Amino acid sequence: MMSSQRFDPLASETDPVSRTGQVLTPVSGWQAYLREVAQHLRPYFVRRQSWHRAVAYMEGLLSTVGRKNAWQLAEVNGDVTPYGIQHLLGRALWQADQLRDALYAYVVAHVGDSQAVLVVDETGFLKKGNQSAGVARQYSGTAGRVENCQVGVFLAYASRLGQSLLDRALYLPASWTKDAERCQRAGIIPEVAFATKPELAQAMLERAFAAGVPASWVVGDSVYGDARRLRLWLEGQEKAYVLAVSGNEYVWLGVEQRSVKSVLQGLDEGAWQRLSAGSGSKGPRLYDWQCVRLTAPPTVGWCRYLLVRRSLKADRELTAYAVFAPSRTDLATLVSVAGRRWCIEMCFEAAKGEVGLDEYEVRSWTGWYRHVTLSMWALALLSAVRAARLEVSGKKRSAASSLSGFKASRGLVSR
Repeated sequence: MMSSQRFDPLASETDPVSRTGQVLTPVSGWQAYLREVAQHLRPYFVRRQSWHRAVAYMEGLLSTVGRKNAWQLAEVNGDVTPYGIQHLLGRALWQADQLRDALYAYVVAHVGDSQAVLVVDETGFLKKGNQSAGVARQYSGTAGRVENCQVGVFLAYASRLGQSLLDRALYLPASWTKDAERCQRAGIIPEVAFATKPELAQAMLERAFAAGVPASWVVGDSVYGDARRLRLWLEGQEKAYVLAVSGNEYVWLGVEQRSVKSVLQGLDEGAWQRLSAGSGSKGPRLYDWQCVRLTAPPTVGWCRYLLVRRSLKADRELTAYAVFAPSRTDLATLVSVAGRRWCIEMCFEAAKGEVGLDEYEVRSWTGWYRHVTLSMWALALLSAVRAARLEVSGKKRSAASSLSGFKASRGLVSR
């Protein structure tokens, strides 16, 4: 049973020590990591009480409580009512975007790697009613169909050391941005205009680049790959990408523009190579692959390709990727990068299953960003502890194993 004793973010020692007086290793001392996070967050809260509540909120998100709503987290934190949590997420003086900017440095410090990838994708949050900011009948990849939901676009950071969510944006359908009164009721400021999901992704990538986040590739599905403006913008930044594209997207082959599906119809049957896109739960994720060189970009030393993946199943389904990469990049590297898009799915699974990303009860624009940002910090903390555990144990540092299994094995619960 959870204790009502509050975590003290001010308790800091040269050598982290548990409440029992035992010196903690980077593996066992997960609350030392929470103290570290607390100190990262301190400058961004005007009032000490709000800072304490934010840290307590994160500890609740990291706990094993069944559902991480306001009442449950208030109970974990020893509060009689959820009013303090509701104030933190709604009216307290702090800026979620400042915490997001601080998260860049924290993630890089613990799992940063120059060969990392930045992954863009969206996930749905099923909702009832029509009052929550951005809620609408729209497609949710989480449900696999059109549902009443909110959709968040996210940027994930994935390296050989681990992965974590790095940035977020709530997608507002045009039906919202055209209704000023509805936006006002949800706390959305008039300056927020309609933006497509690729435009939201570009803004997040621009922030990550400006912050100096080390990464060699950008990856994403066809929602982003079909956005030609996003691809051209990345090329202008000389940022390599492997972005899935649909059959209806167009690419330049020689001196003509052709649909992707027409290029797929003319593939060389003798050019396929069987390669693994990474390790899965059932072993290597094997597919047949080939690469078609497209018309060269104006950037010297870079090439464009159409990377094609063929399923080994009876249907032999084809998936295509638009690629912008340094000229000497080999097929095995492109395959490996394409396979790392799934890291963001792992982040979504861990964030929803372990730190309550989708269990909020707020309706406002501000509340959504505050909850999601604190949830992302909690996920980053888990990634940092896990990376330290792998380093201490001498195991190969990889992003493949389950964060949920790790959390359960280490007893990461509120005390």
